[in-house]
Amino acid sequence: MKELIKYIAQSLVDDPKQVKVEAIEGHHSSVIELKVAKEDLGKVIGKMGKTAQAMRLILSAVSAKGKKRAVLEILE
Repeated sequence: MKELIKYIAQSLVDDPKQVKVEAIEGHHSSVIELKVAKEDLGKVIGKMGKTAQAMRLILSAVSAKGKKRAVLEILE
């Protein structure tokens, strides 16, 4: 899941080297923290949060298959 979010984020931003993804694993859930360059933050969030929502939807679909809940946090 971590690699999937990293791939999507790197495809969206101008500076792919600044994309950092950390995964905090729990027993029943995972928190995926995404950090991008400040100037690329708007591209990852999208208009009215639609891009971020789409990434969360993809992440939840992938995590449901593994019977584990995943949450995407976009950090500044």
